Amino acid sequence: MLDPKGRNRSPGGLTSDYVTSIGLDSADLAGLDVDAIVIGAVPADAGAAPAAGAGDLDRAMDGRLAAALGALGATGKPGEITKLPTLGAVTAPVIVAAGLGEDPSAEDLRRAAGAAVRALAGSGKVAVALPAPSAAEAEAVALGALLGAYSFDSYRTGDGHKSPVAEIRLAAPAATDVAVERARVLADAVNLVRDLVNTPPSDLTPEDLANEAERVARESGLGIEVLDEKALVDGGYGGITGVGQGSVNPPRLVRLAYSHPEASKTLALVGKGITFDSGGLSLKPTGSMDWMKSDMGGAGAVLGAMAAIAELAPKVNVVGYLAIAENMPSGSAQRPSDVLRIYGGKTVEVLNTDAEGRLVLADALVRSGEDAPDLIVDVATLTGAQLVALGSRTAGVMANDDDVREKVVAAAERAGEASWGMPLPAELRKGLDSAVADLANISGDRWGGMLVAGVFLKEFVPDGVKWAHLDIAGPSFQQGEPYGYTPKGGTGAATRTLVQIAEDLAAGIL
Repeated sequence: MLDPKGRNRSPGGLTSDYVTSIGLDSADLAGLDVDAIVIGAVPADAGAAPAAGAGDLDRAMDGRLAAALGALGATGKPGEITKLPTLGAVTAPVIVAAGLGEDPSAEDLRRAAGAAVRALAGSGKVAVALPAPSAAEAEAVALGALLGAYSFDSYRTGDGHKSPVAEIRLAAPAATDVAVERARVLADAVNLVRDLVNTPPSDLTPEDLANEAERVARESGLGIEVLDEKALVDGGYGGITGVGQGSVNPPRLVRLAYSHPEASKTLALVGKGITFDSGGLSLKPTGSMDWMKSDMGGAGAVLGAMAAIAELAPKVNVVGYLAIAENMPSGSAQRPSDVLRIYGGKTVEVLNTDAEGRLVLADALVRSGEDAPDLIVDVATLTGAQLVALGSRTAGVMANDDDVREKVVAAAERAGEASWGMPLPAELRKGLDSAVADLANISGDRWGGMLVAGVFLKEFVPDGVKWAHLDIAGPSFQQGEPYGYTPKGGTGAATRTLVQIAEDLAAGIL
């Protein structure tokens, strides 16, 4: 549909109006009236064997399921999808075997479920019967299946594209309604972020993203405050206003708030929300710019996490900041050698306008200190150096406390998101010295760019507050082919990690 400006919109706002449903099913697999049944496949001497949970199907096929998989070349390796017709032996016309590998982890189950459901796009109803002996593993299967069913179709026309699976039936004896509901909440949050990242920047200006945050806050019961361009100038938010001054679309700072009556700790989440990053006057080359609609992935992750936290209701207070601007070159854009005064008074010399994310985060980090948080976590698509150091799937984690860094990495692992702890070497700070201001926004040393950015941000963390920084420049946007439950385009990276961090802080783990 179109909004009053003539732009494509779904009925719910900027997000998709197509949602896959999920429910439990305890019936005999052989008699399920579905379009396909997903089972696990594990390595075996004959090539592959059906994993636990497929016994009903194997019996209905006279014990020939393993032989059929072998004849089709299945190996049971992770990521492998094998389809075989049932030829009337069971009610469902197709069995899909998803490779699990040896001793599959929860993440292996998520990826297998996602890959299988993604391969079944165009189907109406699908049963998923991957081995899940515990409620946690059943939740992993449900989450992977829901994430694999994602498709961003808001701008498609015609009939050439298959819609995602409409309904998933989870056939896992250990599955509970609670596990399935938690998977749904997390999937909704991640898919919200994916939609926002995938939306063209012409339809996701800073004002649009702030409006979407207002919609989410309204539906989730979150408190919200939005500072427009005048309020930002009046409030002294020099980083956000400096980055946004070159665009006809003015910046915003959004503050979201969730509170729990039994909470004893407060978590602050801060997200970089550059709705499009041209690099400003330090213009990016074309090949580095065409996916920069994803540069608001950190703010998106904070918004998605806040929505999930509101539903899951952990016993912790959480505030979320979305520092939003569009970085464009124009006659009004900030120039290299300009000096900005960050919220709180510290000054920064801008030597490169393409190092803008750290400028908007600086304002929000200082502002978040006014909430007296026990922990601040910022998340940002911050540096190309993250991709160089860790690749496109692994986030870098830095912190001002070694124990916090390791616990955030552990939280990410439990959430199913790859990350790696990185240092913040003290000697890198000298490279940020400026001849005219308190510090510069880039270092004179070309090496260690991801770490330098973390060292810069550390300067704006309130004294005595524990802080962690997640650089998700690569993981936030999948430029290659889909894999597992991860689609091409926006991935929703860090959303699940932020939710896990909130739950860990509530539980006293962090």
